[in-house]
Amino acid sequence: MSSPALRFGRELARSRGARGWSQTALAKRMGYANSYVSLIERGKRALTFTFAVKADEVFETGARFQELYRLYSSSALLEGFSEFAEAEAGCSLLRTFQLSVVPGQLQTPAYAAALAAAAVHRGDITEAQAETRVSLLAARQESLRRADPPLVHAVMDEGCIRRPIGGRRVMAEQLAYLESLANSPHFMVQVAPFDLAERVPFRMPVVLLTLADRSILGYAESLARGHVERDRKTVTAWSGRYDRLQVESLSMAASLARIQAVRKELE
Repeated sequence: MSSPALRFGRELARSRGARGWSQTALAKRMGYANSYVSLIERGKRALTFTFAVKADEVFETGARFQELYRLYSSSALLEGFSEFAEAEAGCSLLRTFQLSVVPGQLQTPAYAAALAAAAVHRGDITEAQAETRVSLLAARQESLRRADPPLVHAVMDEGCIRRPIGGRRVMAEQLAYLESLANSPHFMVQVAPFDLAERVPFRMPVVLLTLADRSILGYAESLARGHVERDRKTVTAWSGRYDRLQVESLSMAASLARIQAVRKELE
């Protein structure tokens, strides 16, 4: 059985061939690089909803490619995540809190692959879905490095930096990457120490996105699904909790020192 990414790519190539277009001709019509279209057709590049919409527009196929994209995104991700990922790609400020693992936006490829492999081992997803999950994460991270990148503020429970995901070497590399991000003008990294104990205001991972129109969107996950929260009262309450968490967590300098100390223990 082919993966959803390959199904999308094959349909793109079939539609292109039916019109007698080369990859170069299609790329020009869609406004993408020829190499990008080639990778999409071979299922080697993460898809975006924007690309699917443009394909439907160029081929005049209604919502055919958008439906294939939804199959692609839902095959490996929680319900509700696709809506969040679309908003994330255009946000101006991203605030995230994680309880057990490093936030996806800050993960190295090896760290992300280790988490996906564990999900395959548990039987939660297939190997094809794991590949899709990792490639989607790479695409999300790339969007955060656009010409006008958002400010990313990540607060991590101390367990995130102490749990050796992927083994000592992978985790040491992950911590070194966090150190580099902490020195970037677009990233703020803080650690919520264990002794913050019951004062941690969230009992699940939470993300708050400030959008271009200055509205705020919230996102939280349970084991079964993701939930996008737009209710203004609820999101305002989450923002207040996040502000308190930021104040009570270790400072950025102290957080960096804690991350460096854990990395040295691993090495």
